[in-house]
Amino acid sequence: MSNIVVFGAGGTAGSRVTTEAFNRGHRVTAAVRRPAATSYLPAGVSLVTADATSGQRVRELAPDADAMVVTIGGGERGLWLNAARTLVGTLRGMPAAPRIIHVGGGATLLTPKGTRFLDEPDFPEEYRDAAQGQADALDFYRSSADGVSWTYVCPPPLEFHPGERTGTYRTGTDQPVTDHEGRSVLSYEDLAVAVVDEIESPRHENARFTVAY
Repeated sequence: MSNIVVFGAGGTAGSRVTTEAFNRGHRVTAAVRRPAATSYLPAGVSLVTADATSGQRVRELAPDADAMVVTIGGGERGLWLNAARTLVGTLRGMPAAPRIIHVGGGATLLTPKGTRFLDEPDFPEEYRDAAQGQADALDFYRSSADGVSWTYVCPPPLEFHPGERTGTYRTGTDQPVTDHEGRSVLSYEDLAVAVVDEIESPRHENARFTVAY
């Protein structure tokens, strides 16, 4: 059993990660900004008001944690980079510091041409700031996260929706995992399976990986 803190546990990805981890017997702390709006989380989950961009709250929660999962969203472009900087800066040098599992953006993955999906001319403008914010966070982990253990998890760049938990998936590194039709598809439920699998059996320490069927 691991002690897992999920930042953004009230969101679409975070609630599924929280539920998946709890159902597997882990001790889960759901860190949210508005606790009153999280009645759908499993009974038995520890609910706290906390933000991944607060060094004080990260410092308070870290001693009891084996992993801190970042599933935040809905903010301005700098939100994800700020969270990454806060977590790394707070955890670096801490004895038995928890591992960071950052659920990132699929638009940071590479096309067959080797360019990022977010840099394609037809990438939707309404999502560009969020995608670039997630890319900034990934760049930070890769360049400036010495002394901490981190993993950046990417869903598919396009076909990623709430759906069925199958418990099966395939993994890749910097390009989307595709099926025989060239599609890269995943449910939020199976992303949560992959995140908790990575916590239980680390295979991508200090690296990015992606998940799809």
